[in-house]
Amino acid sequence: MSLTSPEAFSVEKRVAIAAVRRACLVTCTVFNQLVRDRTDTLKKEDESPVTGINLRLSGLRVKANQSYKVGDYAAQAVINTVLRNAFPKDPIVGEEGADALRQESNARLRERVVSLATNALQEDLIDGEKAQWGLGSQHERSSEALLKAIDEGNDMGGSNKRMWTVDPIDGTKGFLRGGQYAVCLSLIVNSQVVLGVIGCPNLQIHPASSDEGKGCIFVAVRGQGAFQITLSGTDAIKLPYFLSEKSYVLQSEEPKHSNIPLIRRISDELHLTEWGMDSQAKYCCLARGEGAVYLRMPAPAIGGKQLYEERIWDHAPGSILVEEAGGKITDSEGAPLRFGLGRGMGENRGFVATVDEELHGRVLSAIKRAQFTEDAEKPKATPQGSPLG
Repeated sequence: MSLTSPEAFSVEKRVAIAAVRRACLVTCTVFNQLVRDRTDTLKKEDESPVTGINLRLSGLRVKANQSYKVGDYAAQAVINTVLRNAFPKDPIVGEEGADALRQESNARLRERVVSLATNALQEDLIDGEKAQWGLGSQHERSSEALLKAIDEGNDMGGSNKRMWTVDPIDGTKGFLRGGQYAVCLSLIVNSQVVLGVIGCPNLQIHPASSDEGKGCIFVAVRGQGAFQITLSGTDAIKLPYFLSEKSYVLQSEEPKHSNIPLIRRISDELHLTEWGMDSQAKYCCLARGEGAVYLRMPAPAIGGKQLYEERIWDHAPGSILVEEAGGKITDSEGAPLRFGLGRGMGENRGFVATVDEELHGRVLSAIKRAQFTEDAEKPKATPQGSPLG
């Protein structure tokens, strides 16, 4: 069976949808019980807030010096449990590890993570789900089993293998604000993304109407197109299906993740309206027709060091979603994205996704001109030892 045959990855698709759907249940529960009653947050190493710090959890108060992400841990435990039951030989590349949760001082926090994951996994089966994936009330799981599931995401990636990527909560700040965030899962085979599933619990089901509610899952399989379904797994719509009245360039809300001034210069040249949004929900909006371009240009380096390193789980699911919806994605120089280098994506040259190829070429040209102008405007360093006046 070829990678693009109609039957390819049909089981993987159903498993991935089930895993993402149940992880979305976890994140919604965490937000409703935890984030709304928050009193403070702590920051992760990339300076985004941690989703479980100094927050009230059903009477449990987590101390400010405990930098543990309740939603991330529980959602990854759910996804990895499903993947491990369905495909026990497949490696998983994920963000989190469970070492901190095993510390006795974090016993009550561990109990909360285990409870959240267990409840999501034991929800009743819906159409398309199977008990052998570790789902349903008949499965009992120990705390250690779920911690081991979190640890399953420790694979280092690589080029000649079949592997899953997991980002349990992409867009932490959006999550905390009650804005956009995403639960992201992809399957990569020999460096090529063949399946992507993204859950967006806070995204409107229809862009033009809030009456239909919110909560979407986006699904793409190589050679089979891209679709949007509801969080309940129904009402499949082929992408793209919406035509925005404005031409938007989607970009990150977080200035440390992207070069916002450069993107503004590019947007002005192309007469595009900027739209800031957290997480891979940007890819989803682009794929269904709400935007024309998604730009993510590397933030200026400080001391020769990039502020943010892109990981394969940051872009693998969104990249196939855009491509299967008829769009194109490359780096800012027009080269294909590389998903076989390990956990990271190599030198960060930026990311450019567009709704069609013709526009893609115009955006790449605009980037070159904007970068040339930006470089020309930078103050020139005075050669060491030269006279100043």
